[in-house]
Amino acid sequence: MKIIDAHLHFSDIASFHKTALDISNIDYSSKGLKKEFEESNIILGIGMGLTEKEREGFPDSLSNNPMNLDLEQDIPKSLVYCLGINPERLKGEEKELQIQEIKNKLEDERVVGLKIYAGYYPYYVYDKIYHPIYKLAAEHDLPVVIHTGDTYSERGLLKYSHPLAIDELAVRFRNVNFVMAHFGDPWIMDAAEIILKNSNVYADLSGLLVGDAKQVDRFMNEPLFVDHIKRGLVYTDNYFKFMFGTDWPLVQINPYIEFVKKLVPKEFHDYVFYKNAIKIFPRIKNILPLEK
Repeated sequence: MKIIDAHLHFSDIASFHKTALDISNIDYSSKGLKKEFEESNIILGIGMGLTEKEREGFPDSLSNNPMNLDLEQDIPKSLVYCLGINPERLKGEEKELQIQEIKNKLEDERVVGLKIYAGYYPYYVYDKIYHPIYKLAAEHDLPVVIHTGDTYSERGLLKYSHPLAIDELAVRFRNVNFVMAHFGDPWIMDAAEIILKNSNVYADLSGLLVGDAKQVDRFMNEPLFVDHIKRGLVYTDNYFKFMFGTDWPLVQINPYIEFVKKLVPKEFHDYVFYKNAIKIFPRIKNILPLEK
């Protein structure tokens, strides 16, 4: 089965390096990513643009727009990405310059979407500060991926990352497709209702677990944890709106694939692991090694 990892990271972020070393036991490098992709039959990954200017600085208010992938100089050919947005730089005198930089970067065919870090930056997703971003998304037919649920930083504010905020956004911008990263976990049922209600809202199943194979196996065999997520999937009753993702390097890829297989009925595996991503991210249709 061919797989697209619709949510991972490839940025020089201190907390990612620490997690890879101490928790998930991952080689957080181009070499490490290629190795895990080959072992897991992943033909394409979608990285989430993110930068920090100071060590342990994320969420970094000083990061320029757009936030790209910056772990190494050469991005693996098997990786495309979403441009990360820093709303703190979308106001005042520098606003127009920052927006122009985003526009320029959208000409890169390997840019397949935009990423909003709700919860990490103190703005609701429907705040007018983001409106120019949604306008660009509509003009370029790009989905907007939005962090939802728990934040991987104590400095995050959960009220901004609650999935209910996306309801107002989806209604206001009907011509833009939105992807809830992490299925809104732990607010799975709230996220499920937003997906069920709004035809332009999807979700990825990344970041539901952090750790190595042993940790994934422990939770995969905990019925209360698995049922917590399955309940939302069953409620939406629409597996065409979900995509596989890992949040690498927070978790090892192969064990996580087995975990998501347990969540999704077998007859929908090809859609969740592959076909849905091609539909939701239109630009990847023209990017190798996908079949055209």
